[in-house]
Amino acid sequence: MTVHGSNLGLADRRAFLNALPYGIGATAMALTGGATFSGVARASDLTPRPARFPAKAKRVVHLFMNGGPSQVDTFDPKPILDKYHGKPVPDASFRTERKTAGVMRSPFKFRKYGQSGLEVSELFHLTAERHADRLCVIRSMQAEVPNHEPSLMLMNTGDGRLPRPSMGSWLLYGLGTEGENLPAFVVLCPNGLPVVGVQNWRSAFLPGVYQGVHLDTAQTDPAKLLENLKNQRWNPDQRRAQMDLLGKLNREHLKKHASRDAAHLAMEARMESFELAYRMQSEALGALNLADEPKILRERYGDTMHGRQLMLARRLLERGVRMVQVWSGGGQPWDNHDGLEGQHRSLSQGWDRPICAFLDDLLQRGMLEDTLVLWGGEFGRTPVAELPGLSGRDHNHYGFSVWMAGGGVRGGTAFGATDEFGFRAVEKPVSVHDLHATMLHLLGFDHEKLTFRQAGRDFRLTDVHGEVVRGLLS
Repeated sequence: MTVHGSNLGLADRRAFLNALPYGIGATAMALTGGATFSGVARASDLTPRPARFPAKAKRVVHLFMNGGPSQVDTFDPKPILDKYHGKPVPDASFRTERKTAGVMRSPFKFRKYGQSGLEVSELFHLTAERHADRLCVIRSMQAEVPNHEPSLMLMNTGDGRLPRPSMGSWLLYGLGTEGENLPAFVVLCPNGLPVVGVQNWRSAFLPGVYQGVHLDTAQTDPAKLLENLKNQRWNPDQRRAQMDLLGKLNREHLKKHASRDAAHLAMEARMESFELAYRMQSEALGALNLADEPKILRERYGDTMHGRQLMLARRLLERGVRMVQVWSGGGQPWDNHDGLEGQHRSLSQGWDRPICAFLDDLLQRGMLEDTLVLWGGEFGRTPVAELPGLSGRDHNHYGFSVWMAGGGVRGGTAFGATDEFGFRAVEKPVSVHDLHATMLHLLGFDHEKLTFRQAGRDFRLTDVHGEVVRGLLS
């Protein structure tokens, strides 16, 4: 762990090591020049901390299109697919996960948008018409394998195989939070959990206070977004009296056991979690109540599940939430092995308008310049169709597209390129580790120095890989 200005004594080192298995235990975590701790920190340290160097972004929104949207149907136009539609790829080295039925043209039209002339599919025409010059499209993304589970874990945690903290958890570890009455890392995922479930937003060996909190945004009643959010048994005065009594008893217990061992740290963490739960029951319903929004703004987002998700995301950001992850759904909605034309069109119709409204909203409130927005899935799709017909595409990790906006990225940019068929990144390839390194840079961190010591070595989000992609920066 990188510590600045902190000397840990033997007892504190023992407390640090003892606390690791508990997840929510405190550690000496002086990450930046502006935030140092002497000895062991409080059990749930979400105190706002400055970045290590001047940052362009201070919060993140990750729009996760799980299942893998097709790059050649969204943000990477490949007109040669029309010429070879239904024919084999004229390249002997072309290899896919499964046998294919030949090249499949895109059923969607691309055109240029904005002063930059960024080419985008009709599927996201509203977003492109308003914000093409703010989008930084990476057309040369690469993952490691063509399978959902490891690719989801790689995109979210930087490792496709082993338990690792999520990107949101690393962000909280580095920056803390600016809000007191809401979780610092919120996951808006409707209709159940995605593949590999809560591992996508886990804190792993980081303290558990940095883990994401899941809200089922298929619910329209704000009281049902999070279980037990509304207390039906006691009124606010009774709840406050209960918390005061519980806090008094716990503090008396801590005075008798002031050893700062793992049990002590776990007790502090419980006390903090009880207080946060109380504050959420008192104030979170107001934050989650979209009825407070002006009618005209609700109409811009649209009264749809994704419209409600993105309006809620903006409200959470305004209240100091550090990271919001917005999911397409609990399954794999973009995993269109057949019927791609209808399914991609339906999915994009649900997302295009809300994304456009969301970016508009952030821009008008002066929030886009320091909010980093990431759109994409865990991988892309093949330019060839799956057997037996020409209606869907298989998984493709060799080359796919994501985009970022706001937070210091270079708008109106198409960075990198895939081959002429859109299968493999051939120009300026960007790994997931490179993406993470670049995002951390925009948030004010050197990805090689934001570390946590666990099991005898220093871990980081980018593991032992990753370079900041300077061409993505404004």
